[in-house]
Amino acid sequence: MEFSETNRLSRLTAILTQLQTKRIVTASELAAKYSVSVRTIYRDFRSLERAGVPISTQEGKGYRLMEHYRLPPVMFTEAEANALIMAEQLVQKTKDASLLRDYGAAMEKIRASLRYEDKSKA
Repeated sequence: MEFSETNRLSRLTAILTQLQTKRIVTASELAAKYSVSVRTIYRDFRSLERAGVPISTQEGKGYRLMEHYRLPPVMFTEAEANALIMAEQLVQKTKDASLLRDYGAAMEKIRASLRYEDKSKA
């Protein structure tokens, strides 16, 4: 795969993450963040829509994902996963049972999303 294709794929994935994270994003905000033109972001939105991602436009405000649309978790890098697993040690020092339970459940999901070779390292 050519560098520009890899770069574009990374940007499309990052745009999806932004759409899931924020309620509304603007093309100019994304263009500035990824150092591309607004026109490129418009093409990215079209590509995502053709791939079946339901993006809606709010006139004069920006873009968002349709209500209740979610993608499976994005794969964590080994460094990101290790940072979260290290944080688990801090959480375990708390006495709040519900925090421990919820964090434990979240960590199981994180471990499940790791590639097989990264699970043993984590």
